[in-house]
Amino acid sequence: MAEPKFKVAPKKYGGESAVISMRLPKSMLQIIDEAAGATGRTRNEILSMALEFALDHMELLSGGEADNG
Repeated sequence: MAEPKFKVAPKKYGGESAVISMRLPKSMLQIIDEAAGATGRTRNEILSMALEFALDHMELLSGGEADNG
């Protein structure tokens, strides 16, 4: 099966937003910044789209089913 692709689509969510804080490895932030620069988007837009992709493709596992691969 082919790897899922990260597709950039029109914004799905609107309205009021909230500010959050999170820690990321510097190497991951560098990749995010490179993607932002290459696409003309902001770091925030790339992170929001990545989180939306993850939520749309998330599978919740119960108990001992945890699998990160």
